[in-house]
Amino acid sequence: MELIVNGHTTYAYTGGKPLDAAKPTVVFIHGVLNDHSVWILQSRWFANHGWNVLAIDLPGHCKSAGKAPATVEEAADFVVALLDAAGVQKAALVGHSFGSLIALETAARAPERVSHLAMVGTAYPMAVSPALLDSALNAPMKAIDMVNVFSHSMMAPPPSSLGPGTWLYGGSRALMRRVLASNREVNVFHVGFNACNDYANGEAAIAAVQCPVLFLLGAADQMTPPKAVKSLSAKAPSSKTVVVQAGHALMSEAPDDVLFALRDFLAG
Repeated sequence: MELIVNGHTTYAYTGGKPLDAAKPTVVFIHGVLNDHSVWILQSRWFANHGWNVLAIDLPGHCKSAGKAPATVEEAADFVVALLDAAGVQKAALVGHSFGSLIALETAARAPERVSHLAMVGTAYPMAVSPALLDSALNAPMKAIDMVNVFSHSMMAPPPSSLGPGTWLYGGSRALMRRVLASNREVNVFHVGFNACNDYANGEAAIAAVQCPVLFLLGAADQMTPPKAVKSLSAKAPSSKTVVVQAGHALMSEAPDDVLFALRDFLAG
């Protein structure tokens, strides 16, 4: 599905289903150097179980035109504009990594538009090492290899992910290279990492959130380890935390566990 958001074409995967105003809506927001496809199992399941699904490519990424968001705040404004363009008054937001910060900031800025907030593979602050920032800018292929080592805790996923024999490292590298190549005007790798590193409104934002909150974390996550969410969870005492056996690439390493956690959370 294509929507015109802020004057530019935005791609949203709907699971093959048309938007239905009578159904609840869930928006899936990807992380740095990813696209809508990282949510393939989860988005298709929700699309076939009574939900409108908008699994987006952020602006300047793959199938979406426009300027890649340089800050979390800028990306949050885009999500609100996306809801307007889709004619959706209220939606559940599910974000991974960079996307989790975008979802958080959106829920704080427009609480009346967000029914649920699920932060997957998240941390605050989401600091990025100077070495990784430098590599993302000056040696992106090297940085892609670094991120893949940090992001994965297994070589091949369970059968319900992309299928038996899928090579997580190779598949992820190919996706990241494709996303990087999709924007010839700006290095979305470095821009995204900078946005994560510079975001300083997390604690104020979580205090302003008015909807149910889920922290969905990977026990073996080296990028955003579970302990790194404590500053947010402490300010959201009624939130729920689920830890699954996975690294930072939760959606592919623990696809069923991630799906079931989201299913149970959004059913509430």
